[in-house]
Amino acid sequence: QVQLVESGGGLVQAGGSLRLSCAASGRTFSTYAMGWFRQAPGKEREFVAAVCRSGANTGYGDSVQGRFTISRDNTKNTVYLQMNRLKPEDTAVYYCAANSGSYYSTAAYSYDYWGQGTQVTVSS
Repeated sequence: QVQLVESGGGLVQAGGSLRLSCAASGRTFSTYAMGWFRQAPGKEREFVAAVCRSGANTGYGDSVQGRFTISRDNTKNTVYLQMNRLKPEDTAVYYCAANSGSYYSTAAYSYDYWGQGTQVTVSS
């Protein structure tokens, strides 16, 4: 069982930056690939970024490639999402998720545990 708690969301102007954090409970954090997803009102949940267990491999959704960076610190049981050059279309609730598979996944259905989400609002 893994419990995930996101933080770092808020209101920012277009072009600005935010860093999201996701703290995981338990001593098995390093056995999970981690991902970030987001969901805007009236839209489906969208893959944002993911990182494998060791942190060596990462993947990004097309809409955030080159602007967002995912990383993890297994000593702190935390995964991060650095978001730069934010756009109004990045406005959404951002969710952290844990996947017990051996490699990261872009599919939401493959994740076993989810946080409650943190709101990110980008004003124009």
